[in-house]
Parts: sequence; C-alpha cells; structure tokens
Amino acid sequence: MKIVQVESLGVSKQELDDAKLEFEKLGHQYIYYSDIPQNEDELISRMKDADIVNISNIRLTAKAIESCPNLKYLNVAFTGVDHVDLECCKKHGIKVSNAAGYSTEAVSELAVGLAVALMRNFSQMDSNTRKLSNRNNYLGTELCGKTVGIVGTGAIGLATARIFKAFGCKIIAYSRTQKNIDGITYTTLDELFAKSDIISLHIPANPQTKGLISNDLLAKMKDTAIIINTARGPVMDNAALAELLKAGKIAGAGIDVYETEPPLPENHPLLSAPNTILLPHVGYASKEAMQKRFVIVKSNLHSYLQGKQENVIL
Repeated sequence: MKIVQVESLGVSKQELDDAKLEFEKLGHQYIYYSDIPQNEDELISRMKDADIVNISNIRLTAKAIESCPNLKYLNVAFTGVDHVDLECCKKHGIKVSNAAGYSTEAVSELAVGLAVALMRNFSQMDSNTRKLSNRNNYLGTELCGKTVGIVGTGAIGLATARIFKAFGCKIIAYSRTQKNIDGITYTTLDELFAKSDIISLHIPANPQTKGLISNDLLAKMKDTAIIINTARGPVMDNAALAELLKAGKIAGAGIDVYETEPPLPENHPLLSAPNTILLPHVGYASKEAMQKRFVIVKSNLHSYLQGKQENVIL
C-alpha cells in the first residue's frame, strides 16, 4: 500500500527515515513530508494517490477526502478528530484511528502551569521587571486550599486533577461518566462553576459539547475565579468569556485552544480581553509527547495492515 505522511509529526528526519525503511521492508511505499502543507490544494496534492494517510490536526474537509479515491485508512496523529469530516469518511468506508494518550502529561502540566501563571501574574511581573520596575505592591494567589473544578474526567482531566491535588487543592468534577476516585467529588456543572476557584476544561468537541460552556454558565463563576481551556475551542463561548473578563466578572483565563487553529483573526474577542494568557495551541507540543505519538502512529499502521485496527474512531 502507499502510505503518505503529510507532515513531519514533530520527529527527526532519522526517525522518519527509519519508519520509511520499516514499512518498505514489509512491501509498502512510505512517503513523508517534513513541512506543513500551506493550503488545501497542496495537501490534496500530497495525499491524492494514497491508500493510507498519516495526518495530525490539519483540517481535512470532504473535498480533500474525496480527492483521494484510493484512501482506505486515515491515521490521525491527534487525540481529537473534530477537524476531520468523519461523515465523509463513513460515507466512503474509510477507516479512522486516532492517537489518544500521547499528550496526557503534556496537556495536564500546561493546564496547571497556566493556572499558576495567572494566579501569580507572570506576564505583568515579567513586564515590570523588564521596565526596571518592581511588583508595585502586587500580591498573587496560592493554589493551596483552592477548589478546582475539573470538567471532564478522562485521562487528561484525571492527570490534571492529580497535579492540582498535589498542590493541596480540593477537587470537584463534572463528567457524563462518573468514576469512584478517592479525592474527587462529582457535582453538577452549575454547582462546579459556582463553587470553583479554578476551572479546567478537559472535554472533547462534539455536537453534545459544542458551546456547552455558555454565557449563562460562565456568569455563575466567582469574580475571583479563573478558567483554563486546554481541551477544544468550540466547547466554550469565547465572546461571552471576553465580555465577562472585561467587566471584571471573571478574574482571568488561560486559553490554548480556539474555534479555529491559530493564527487567530485580528478581531478575535479574547485578544482584547484583560487578565488572559493566550497560547497558540501548544498543550500537546512537547518533545516527549511527539515521541510517544509517533510510536502510536506506527503501531496503528502495523495493526491496520495486519487487519487488527487499533484506536478505532471509524
């Protein structure tokens, strides 16, 4: 089969060459690219003759999928697959796998790091120091003793909860599937937003969660509370969040994900909102996570080629 990896996936050329040789020894063609396609036409050009495509979080539309008549298997090197037109894949009988689990530590550590950075105001303190100033009587806030609301207790949500717990935080949680875990108390979403000092989102983007974190829900937050989103952008009403931040109804927000992948449009509401740390979707982007991801990508390929698909989405 012809396997096409449309980008480098964050690993070295040596690792890509090793993978190429690994699958060529099994009788398959393996083509990889070391850069990101600049537009959809270039993406289609790379994958149009492929039987199998390795892709990460590049948007994959019906147009791109239907431009690949030989495509049988889509190996998504990412946890979420909301950037892929799954209905089109289903229509054409294309199998889809993801790479769940590779970024658990990377994302959970970033979520807690964003909370610390907001509560100790790293951005302003860095700016003051560079301007040859001092703290100007600023007092930060400690994690210890705070109530943290975890929305979504999958692998990343639970890993985040464990780190917050190590700081001496009380953990409450909301999830469609509740688990019996020592130190975590489940509650309603409304109560979680009303009681939490820190809220950390860890839910997937799907029709049920789109816009779940609404204006009404955000308005229930304490004016001293902060919210962290390292999950998926469409789950939260960012325009409502921006307005509440500007009105001083929420103390701060750490955001790594948006409605679309960065770069953001210049009129995005969060760009002008105060007390925010905005990152360009880097939660998953650690050296360690990229290594784990590539192991999963290759394992997915081997399993599919042996007729035993892993990490099944479709």
